[in-house]
Amino acid sequence: MNPTTLGFVCVQNAGRSQMATAFAEREQRARGLEDHVRIRTGGTDPAGSVHDVVLTVMDEVGIDMSDRQPREITPGAIETCDIVITMGCSADGVCPATWRGDARDWDLTDPHGRALEDVREIREAIRTRVEALFDELERQTQD
Repeated sequence: MNPTTLGFVCVQNAGRSQMATAFAEREQRARGLEDHVRIRTGGTDPAGSVHDVVLTVMDEVGIDMSDRQPREITPGAIETCDIVITMGCSADGVCPATWRGDARDWDLTDPHGRALEDVREIREAIRTRVEALFDELERQTQD
């Protein structure tokens, strides 16, 4: 079975998609799915750095993201993803019209400029969605 490639995409790649990627990497390792799931992330207009408030709330749950940098994701990279997850920007506005695969928009509030308590809620919403996605992927590897 070929690995499933996930793409976590947003505009700046400095908040939601970075948190989703970090949780996905943790789930991938915890569930032993390194050979079954590949993870990509990027933004269509990357910021200069991951938002400080994101670094803070992720550190609270034991995930150090201080070495992460926003990166650009190209239409070609998106085309290679089996599942593309956008974070609250419409898939049509972020993803090229010609990409192939399963597009899901999680419709999450941008954490930039939000209060710490709000960003914690966003983090937990992302964690819950990533865990549910990995439950789905794990079932597929057992079929």
